Amino acid sequence: MAKEGIHPNYRDVLFVDLSNGFKFVTRSCVNTKEMGKTDDGKELPMFKLDTSSESHPFYTGTQKSVNDMGGRVDKFFKKFGKPAGAKAEEPAKAEEKTAAK
Repeated sequence: MAKEGIHPNYRDVLFVDLSNGFKFVTRSCVNTKEMGKTDDGKELPMFKLDTSSESHPFYTGTQKSVNDMGGRVDKFFKKFGKPAGAKAEEPAKAEEKTAAK
C-alpha cells in the first residue's frame, strides 16, 4: 500500500534524561547513534535529553512565579516608575466603575 523508501523510520526509542537518569520509551523518528537498555532489558535506540518533564522546574513545581520573586516588580516600578499608559488608565477605570453603578 505505502510507497517504499519515502517514510521515516518510526520506531520505539529510549529517551534518557541526563540530569537525573529518568528513562522513558516512546515512538519517534529521531536519528540516534547509541543503543540503550530499558529497565525490562530491551535493547533500543537511545536519545539523550538535557531536560525532561521529570527534571524541568515548571513540571516539578520548583519554578518561582513572578508573584513569588520578593517584590521585584515593585522595586522596578519604584526605581523606574510605572509605564505612562498605566497611570492614565487607572483613573479612567475608577470613573467607569462609578458610572456603571
